[in-house]
Amino acid sequence: MSGGRETDGDRRWPLERALFAIAGTFVLIGAALSALVSPWFLLLVAFVGLNQWLFVLAGDCPMSLFLTRVFHLRRLVAR
Repeated sequence: MSGGRETDGDRRWPLERALFAIAGTFVLIGAALSALVSPWFLLLVAFVGLNQWLFVLAGDCPMSLFLTRVFHLRRLVAR
């Protein structure tokens, strides 16, 4: 029983999981660069946080639009 998460022929990650993975990667990179190179890289972390709030409030952010159009990822739960 898949519960609507994936079918046998579709093993792609849902949109939300891909967004969490990308956002977490950018936050870790931004934090490491701010510690090792320059505190200005904290702006990258702030940009990621802003985009996460855009997704929460509006239902879409630039990365979610990119992932749905280019990679045809689908939402885990329909809006």
